[in-house]
Amino acid sequence: MTRINLLPYREERKRARAKRQVLIGLVSFGIFFLLVVSLHIYVAMNIAELETEVKSAHNKLDTLTKVTGDLGKFKANQALLEKKIGIIKDLERDRSYPVHIMDELASRISPQSEWLTSVAKKDNTLRVKGVAINNPAIAQFMKRLEGSPYIKTVDLISSKQMVISGVKLMGFTLLCTAEKG
Repeated sequence: MTRINLLPYREERKRARAKRQVLIGLVSFGIFFLLVVSLHIYVAMNIAELETEVKSAHNKLDTLTKVTGDLGKFKANQALLEKKIGIIKDLERDRSYPVHIMDELASRISPQSEWLTSVAKKDNTLRVKGVAINNPAIAQFMKRLEGSPYIKTVDLISSKQMVISGVKLMGFTLLCTAEKG
């Protein structure tokens, strides 16, 4: 005998499977959606923190830029002041130098045998012109000048006989190299 089952149990199984698959799909989609939403919230929070850090870094950078700008101005002012102080020190050092040179010339000359007529200074070179009673007096004066701490070298440029007020004297020109003042 053949049996015919009129109950639709296969169709119900198919429907149950389809419902189960739809339910699994919906649950999977829900879990996926929750994962995406939580990931989005997490990333958004990190972005907000990073933006806050960037703002604070920019504020700190602005502050440091002001400080370094002030530091640059300070260094420029300091360099300018050091240059001015150097110039003042040079002027102070050079202020007494001509006095020392003239003192050396005056202290090394013998008023009985030599007389100076002119002294000219250009850079570190002194041109000394004068009159002496004879050539040995000029040589002695040159030796005394060479002993000066302010004069390095003494060279005789010219020596010639001249008559002044009826007296025969020797006119001389010396070229001296002076120490840096």
